[in-house]
Amino acid sequence: MARRPVALGATVIAGAAAAALVLALTVGTLAAVALRAEFSRGLGPAEWAAIRFTLWQATLSALLSTVLAVPVARALARRHFPGRALLVTLLGAPFILPVIVAVLGIVAVFGRGGWVNAALSAVGLGPVSIYGLPGVLLAHVFFNLPLATRLVLQGWLGIPAERFRLAAALGFGPADIARHIERPMLRAVLPGAFAVIFLICMTSFAVVLALGGGPRATTIELAIYQAFRFDFDLGKAALLATIQFALCVAAAGAARFVTVPEAAGPGLDRPRELYLHGRLRAAADALWITLSAVFLLAPLAAVVLRGAPAIAALPHPVWAAAGRSVVVSVPSAFLSVGLGLAMAAAIARLGRRRGAAVLEGIGYLSVAASPLVIGTGLFILIFPIADPARLALAVTAVVNAVMSLPFVLRALVPELRRIEADHGRLADSLGMHGWARYRLLILLRARRALGFGLGLAAALSMGDLGVIALFADPEGATLPLQIYRLMASYRMADAAGAALLLLALSLSAFWLFDRGGRLGADA
Repeated sequence: MARRPVALGATVIAGAAAAALVLALTVGTLAAVALRAEFSRGLGPAEWAAIRFTLWQATLSALLSTVLAVPVARALARRHFPGRALLVTLLGAPFILPVIVAVLGIVAVFGRGGWVNAALSAVGLGPVSIYGLPGVLLAHVFFNLPLATRLVLQGWLGIPAERFRLAAALGFGPADIARHIERPMLRAVLPGAFAVIFLICMTSFAVVLALGGGPRATTIELAIYQAFRFDFDLGKAALLATIQFALCVAAAGAARFVTVPEAAGPGLDRPRELYLHGRLRAAADALWITLSAVFLLAPLAAVVLRGAPAIAALPHPVWAAAGRSVVVSVPSAFLSVGLGLAMAAAIARLGRRRGAAVLEGIGYLSVAASPLVIGTGLFILIFPIADPARLALAVTAVVNAVMSLPFVLRALVPELRRIEADHGRLADSLGMHGWARYRLLILLRARRALGFGLGLAAALSMGDLGVIALFADPEGATLPLQIYRLMASYRMADAAGAALLLLALSLSAFWLFDRGGRLGADA
């Protein structure tokens, strides 16, 4: 037992070092931004308009996503049909889908020359425009409806089957079931889902850059980019970045007060039965499932159909940009998982000590700091001593690693806690400390979670259009930035081919790492 504090200290030191790096890249860069911010100059009408639009579109996007998720999740929870498991799995696809690819697919379906406007023209109706607020909302719902549906679906499936059996025995109708069983669950789940999606939409960049449509649809994130890239006004960019971080922190703090814990107890894990019958309700459920599936899959189908003929004739700059994306995403994924592994191991070893909560909280800090905020701080720090354009790929890889860290921790922390609970005492008794503990215990038994984390981080980094937009010169673009430039120059065929290439690279990176983690892993 005398050696345990030494082993515990080594693990915690490694986790603390990783946490210090994360703090430097989040709070440290924010401090650099705040010191450069010119608070005395105040905000002009354009900046206030950007703040109002940011809050308005984030609120509407989160509200639409969560409200629409309720009937979709309810239909999936109470209906069993062939392909249901595949559909639920596909609900996670937009999360790792590169944003610029989804935007191109949305334009192909809902844009001026898209499928929807072609159908409207065929019946004599006028076209619809997706640029400005409608396009931003449409894209945000596309990305966040699956996330909200998965969160609400987990809440629905968590309701014990015994409650529905009891409701049936008491003769409850649909209104009674909704009032006494479903609404308490929704009050517990929906505020958290709304808050997460609100934060995601607050820091959205690529969607607004591609679909914003002018000064009336400019967010704080886009205003930071414009002040930085076009005006090179670091003071204004720093001021806006500080305001955005403060708004995100305030939103995250408010979410803790509005979330209502569910008062339900556990069930007996009995098989779930369909508790609502009737043709009308079955038809309504089928309609919601069909509409959601078409809404999510149509843009992906459009990307494949439009990109396949053009992918063989892509110009050399597109392939060079694809190579740079791979060069960025692979080390970014390993850095993210390395940081996450060190922090998760320390969290697991600390158990219920306060330090575990502190480390975990630091790991989630990047949720409130967008890539542009961190990128602005890094530019301010790097600019006096080096050419930021030369470090564009390295900086992008580091920032992407930090942005992926919360998702990596979500995969690793529960797994390492389980390993520590099951095998920690035995490993201590065998003197298995330091690197031996990682090599012989953690790396072997956490292979599934490590592979999933690597795949997720690589896919997210592959499709990121954030920091690279600040730092890259015309010859140093990654594939997402190259696609945006092709779209901006109206080379839509090349953009579609490049988007299909990016989609293939992102999904391949996720599959290879995730599959590699499963090979030879413990069942």
